Amino acid sequence: MAGLHRRDLGRVFDEVPDLYDRVRPTYPDALFADLAAVTGLNARSLVLEVGCGTGQATRSLAAFGCPVTAVEAGPAMAALARRRLAAFGNVDVETSTFEEWNDRGRRFDSVVAASAWHWVDPSTGWHRAHDLLRPGGWLALVDNVVVRRPGEPEVYAETTDLHERFSPGNAAWSHPPFEAEVRLGDQGWGAVDAPPGLFGWPVVRGYPTVQWFDGGGFADLLRSTSPYRRLDHHVREPLLDAVAERIRTRMGDRVARRYLSVLRVAQRAG
Repeated sequence: MAGLHRRDLGRVFDEVPDLYDRVRPTYPDALFADLAAVTGLNARSLVLEVGCGTGQATRSLAAFGCPVTAVEAGPAMAALARRRLAAFGNVDVETSTFEEWNDRGRRFDSVVAASAWHWVDPSTGWHRAHDLLRPGGWLALVDNVVVRRPGEPEVYAETTDLHERFSPGNAAWSHPPFEAEVRLGDQGWGAVDAPPGLFGWPVVRGYPTVQWFDGGGFADLLRSTSPYRRLDHHVREPLLDAVAERIRTRMGDRVARRYLSVLRVAQRAG
């Protein structure tokens, strides 16, 4: 899997939709309350969600009562999202990449992407989001950034030797940043800025969240993430079995996965 391109790598989650839905973190209620406060989101707003996955963020958007069109490239992920969201009568899940999606002339008050924008081709994604928004509409990007806190045991720090043993020199292996570092340096759109003239300067807000796992649960979480899904099975499974055993035997079988949930939201220019 080492040669996977952005689009193909983004689809590896489609191999394990139920696992993804079970173990991946959701997003704080306060984040969506602030999103609504900044954008004026209400029951009359038309919302497009890019890369809905199995619907973790979609549920929070749908709770506002607004019509939500959710686009998801993975057929298995989209099918699970439809089942999970069946109780909402205001959500339509369409299977497509964002770049190739047929908008049929529809325009929206908000475009939202939760832990999905980095899978969109930036050469087309920013312009497409701008064009799909009505004048005065809003683009909102939401991410869960893995962080650590000083003095607290952290799984990668405790298992670096295992990662190097099973997948040496892998560029994906690194220590999570400290939460304070992320807060200080997290401005604008993050890693890839929007082309000038498309959007105003984004409002950025962060919300600390945490998941707790035993060894087996943490290994399952890693199985749902792209750095591990891209490993060959014969490398991934022995590595994650060893990580789970390390957590059980040296970390009391209870570990935290900390995040800073980050909201970036800006208004369409022009």
